[in-house]
Parts: sequence; structure tokens; C-alpha cells
Amino acid sequence: MGYIETAKEKFELLRAKKDVLILSIESSCDETSIAVVKNGREVLSNIVSSQIDIHKLYGGVVPEIASRNHIKNISTVLEQAIEEAKIKLEDIDAVAVTYGAGLMGALLVGVNFAKTLAYALNIPLIAVSHVHGHIGANYISHLDLKPPFLCLMVSGGHTAIVDVKDYCQFKLIGSTVDDSVGECFDKVARVLGLSYPGGPNIDRLAKQGKNVIKFNYKTPLRDTYNFSFSGLKTAVVNYVHNKEQKGEEICKEDVACTFQELVTDELCTKAIDACKKLGKDKIVVAGGVGANSRLREKLQNFGEKNNIKVYMPVLKYCTDNAAMIGAIAYYYLKAGIGLSDLTLTAKPTVGI
Repeated sequence: MGYIETAKEKFELLRAKKDVLILSIESSCDETSIAVVKNGREVLSNIVSSQIDIHKLYGGVVPEIASRNHIKNISTVLEQAIEEAKIKLEDIDAVAVTYGAGLMGALLVGVNFAKTLAYALNIPLIAVSHVHGHIGANYISHLDLKPPFLCLMVSGGHTAIVDVKDYCQFKLIGSTVDDSVGECFDKVARVLGLSYPGGPNIDRLAKQGKNVIKFNYKTPLRDTYNFSFSGLKTAVVNYVHNKEQKGEEICKEDVACTFQELVTDELCTKAIDACKKLGKDKIVVAGGVGANSRLREKLQNFGEKNNIKVYMPVLKYCTDNAAMIGAIAYYYLKAGIGLSDLTLTAKPTVGI
């Protein structure tokens, strides 16, 4: 029996198995991460090798450099993940990997490593959407959380409101029509002279802001659950450049604070309104911008006022990590989806 036939047979057997160990791999951007997750909820290990210090030199992620460092780090990360989990490779039931969305070269490193590992161990290979993985981060942060719920997806590559009907059933309610919120944070940080990654630096600086700035900007898309952040980004950039050209002092703290308030108001207002319209009593935050302290505070307050329970991942699971991939891969397995053969390749974009 060949690998494909064996993998299909084992995949079906795993669906009924009581305890399932999944080794998961995430390499969609600039973090090389491998985790071991038991039954989609228990994280036995989650190793993350970050490249932030490298990419800071360039003001953002350089795809080719990211790919090279994934190649350099991934074997060591695997060894650390297995050691921390206190298991042997032979104990793994399946390998899961992010196949998209992300940087093509970076994704290919993880995908090819996962295919090799699955083939060598003769176990199933599960292809996972990075977007779904961010939702899965909440299952390892909140053991009581179950669908249905509404998800506010806020990351460097995605901004969306998603109706999560079941673990593997998703309906897009609204999304960004231009920049993602994470991208907008990074671009505003850059014009303010803040280092990469921009989001955390904007968050810290905004805490010191005292005065509201009147940007030349009107909130767009008021009668839809879609988002648009390019206009606000442009307004902030123009404000800063005009001040610089006139030789006037810029209060970066006020700029960061006003910008962050406008963004988080837009996110929270639309997410809560969508919850009420769809009759949802739970909202889940997913993605790296979910670590933003003002968004977390504001959404919690909005939720309490509207009798909506808010779930947010613990901070270490907001940004890219393999544990979230292992969590959602378990539910792929239970739903009978995601099984891949050795022709699996990376995709720079994937849908909800």
C-alpha cells in the first residue's frame, strides 16, 4: 500500500480516535513555528523562532530573507518542539501545515518540510488555512469556547467579520476593501519614525496621547460591514508631511492616539452591530492586532454594554504561531477535511 492510500486509511481511523497528537508547522511570514497539540485544545509545545530583529533593519519583512531564515531555523525548531512536548516523532498521529495565505517563499519552506515529515513518518498531512488558524487560537486560550460565534479577524493581512457557524463552517460578513488594519498600523508607524513591527509601537505611544487631532478624513462605508482604512492612513500621512514641510512640531503621541481611537472605534462598532443583527451572543477576536491593548479594552466594554461575551486569545497566541494551526487542524480532521497528498503547494491568498 502506497503513502496516499495509507494516509487516507489512517486519517479515517484518527477521526474516531480518542486522543490525537498533531504536529503543526507555521511559516507564513517571519516566524518559524512548530507545535505539538493534543485534541485541538492542549498545547504540549509551541516553539516560535522570530525574525523581528532581522527585519527591523529594513523597516518591514523582506520575503527572500524570511525564506532563508525559515530554511535555517526549521530543523532546530522541530527538535525543540519534540523535546518540550516530551514525546518522540513516532508518537505523532498527523502533520498539519499552513499552506496559505502568506509569503509564497516562506510558505513553501513549511509546506515542503511538512510533506517530507509526513511521508517519512507515513502519517496524514493536513493542509490548514492561516486565516482559520487565527480563529483556532481561541480554542487553546478558552477551553470552554464552542461555535457558533462571530469573529473579528484583525491581522497584518486580513481584516474581516466572519460568522463561525461551526468549527469548519465559515461565512464572510464583511472585509476590508483596501488595506488590512495591521498594514495600516505599520504604515502609520513608519511615517511617525517608529520601528517595525509598527502595531505594538503605536499601541505604546498612544497611551501618552492627550489631544484629539482633526485629520482631514471622514469614515467611509457606514452602511456596510466592510472596512476601508486607506483613507485614514493617507490622512495621517498627509498631516505628518504637511507639518514637516512647514517646520511645525508634531506630537507623535497625539497622532498615534487619535489614529488608534478611530481604528478601534470602527472595528468595535461594526463587530458589535453585526453580532446584534445576527443574534450572536459571543464574539471572538483573531489575528495579531488582537494584541492591541486599546482594542481589547474597548471591545470588552462594548460587549458588556450589549450583553455579548468577548473572547480574545492570550497574547502569545495572537501573533503567528503553530499551536493555533494544530488546534484548527484537529477540527479539520474531525470534520473529514484538509487531508492532502504530496502535491500540496503554497498559496499566497486563500478565502475564508
